[in-house]
Amino acid sequence: MRSNENKRLDKDESGLEDRVVAIKRVTKVVKGGRNMRFSALVVVGDGNGHVGAGLGKAAEIPEAIRKGKEDAQKHMISVARTDFQSITHDNIGKFGGASVLLKRAPEGTGVIAGGPARAVIELAGIKNIRTKSLGSNNKQNVVFATLNGLKALKTPEEVARLRGKSVSDILA
Repeated sequence: MRSNENKRLDKDESGLEDRVVAIKRVTKVVKGGRNMRFSALVVVGDGNGHVGAGLGKAAEIPEAIRKGKEDAQKHMISVARTDFQSITHDNIGKFGGASVLLKRAPEGTGVIAGGPARAVIELAGIKNIRTKSLGSNNKQNVVFATLNGLKALKTPEEVARLRGKSVSDILA
C-alpha cells in the first residue's frame, strides 16, 4: 500500500473535491497469461452535504482514477446535517460484511473516523461526528456502508411530516 493513497485531494471546475481511497492491482488469468489492471475507489464531494463514491478500472492508474471519479459523480447523495455540522440522528449503515456506526457529536468534537469512512464524512461537509467500523474492514465495503448510513438519515422536518406531527413534538 502506498502512503499517499488517501492524501490525494483535488478540486475540479465543478467545485467537487475528490479523494482516492484505494488503488488495487487486479489480475485476470487468461489463456495467454495474466492481464493486469488497476481498480481505483474514489470519493467525491462538495463539502456542503453532497457526496458520492465510485469504482474505476483501467490499464493505467490515472485512467482508473478518472473513471472512478465519473462513477462517483453519477452516484452522489444528499446528506441531512444539523446547524453545527453533525448528523441529525445516530444510524448504522450496512454494505456487504461491513457496518458503520454513525453517532451524533456536539460542537467541537471533530471527525472521529477511520480512513475510508473519514474520506466520505469529510467530503460530505460533516465536521462533528463519531464513527465506528464494525464487521469487515474492506475499504470498498466500509465506504459504501458509510454512504448507506448517510443516505438513510432524515431531517426532523421529514420525520414530522411522515408521522403527521409537528417538529416541536418530534424534538421534545
